[in-house]
This record gives sequence, C-alpha cells and structure tokens, in this order.
Amino acid sequence: MEHQKPNVPTVADDPKARELLRQAFEKTARWDKDFKGFTADLTVNVNGKETSGPIMVKGPREVSVQLGDADAQKWAQEQLGMIAVHRGPRSFEESDGKYALTMEEDGHPFGTKLTIHGSNSFYRLKDNRITQINRTMAHPGMTPFAFTINVEESAMTQSQKNLTTKYSVYYYAPTDGKLTNAESITDTYVRIGSADLPATRRNISYENGEVIVKHLTFTNHQLV
Repeated sequence: MEHQKPNVPTVADDPKARELLRQAFEKTARWDKDFKGFTADLTVNVNGKETSGPIMVKGPREVSVQLGDADAQKWAQEQLGMIAVHRGPRSFEESDGKYALTMEEDGHPFGTKLTIHGSNSFYRLKDNRITQINRTMAHPGMTPFAFTINVEESAMTQSQKNLTTKYSVYYYAPTDGKLTNAESITDTYVRIGSADLPATRRNISYENGEVIVKHLTFTNHQLV
C-alpha cells in the first residue's frame, strides 16, 4: 500500500528568501569536505570540579570522550556532537534549502524573519548572518519543546566566514510558553591547518533551581 503524505498546505517558495538564506549559509564557517576529524586533550570544569581525558571527533555520530566522571563525559560528548553537527560540511540543498522559504520584514533588531516551512522553524537574518533560530521539536514518544537561539557575537575566520563565538538559548514549553531553561555559551577557537577547532567553551545554564557553570578546555589538538 502506498504511503499517503499528510495534508500539508503548500507554500510558494520566495526566490528572494532562498537567496538571502543561501548567502548566509555559504558565509557560515564549516570544516572542509576532506576534514577527517581531530583529537585533543580535554579538561571539563563543572562548578569547580575538574576531570580530564582524551577526545576524538570524526563527525556528529563519531565522538569519543574518555573522562573519569560519567556525567561530565556524557555532557561533553553531547557538546562535541552538537559542534560537529553545526561545523560539519554539508550543502544548502541538504539542509534548509530542501524546504519552501518565505520572508518578512518586520523591523526586528535581529533582522529579516525567514520561515522554513515544514520544519517548525523560523530564522532571523542580518548582514549575511543567521542571527536567531526559533524551532519547535515534536517527535513521537517525547514531550514537545521549543527553543530560541540568539547569536550575540561572531568572529571572521581566515577563510572570511562567520564563526559564532557567543550565543544564548531559551528553552520553553510550546503549549504554554513557560520558560524551562536558559543557557549562555561562549566559544573560542584555534586554527589548525585549514580548520577552526574548539579551544574553549563556557556554558552557563539554569538547571534544577541553580545556576551551573561548565567549562571545556581543549589542548594538544591533532588533525586525524
């Protein structure tokens, strides 16, 4: 029996919106297609408690972290997986370009509103940069949640690409809009060959009624 597609209203794609997002996408720093990964020594400090060990990152699903603390190891592995997802090589057509795109100028300080239809997402763009990401996640078997990422600061790489160095994330329930968590992330990078690799990450978050500060320090980077 042929699988029936859900009745999703079709939206006319806006070529101007597509070009705007393509330019921002192509101006975003990513690892080269021939990038094979890297190894480094990692130190994790969580509110003063330190643990260290080796790591290897080859891709979003190929992350190895060996730390003496299981909780710190799990968190560090998640962070490196996210870094690999955002920095990994991919084409515009493979990502947001596969959706219908529309735009709206509403005078927002973060720039043009650009809706990615069919992905429960909308972005804001300014000066060839994605400045805000809004997304609702709703998968079978999980509680729906939504988040807004605000890109606060970025740097220009040697390859003349935008690399985010500071951003904040607000997590909330899509049903009632109640804020459930907030994070502030600050990153620094080191240039090894043609790749910009993580040097430090500071994560300040609110979890279970208290503010937690987590700090990652990477040293002795080696390309694979």
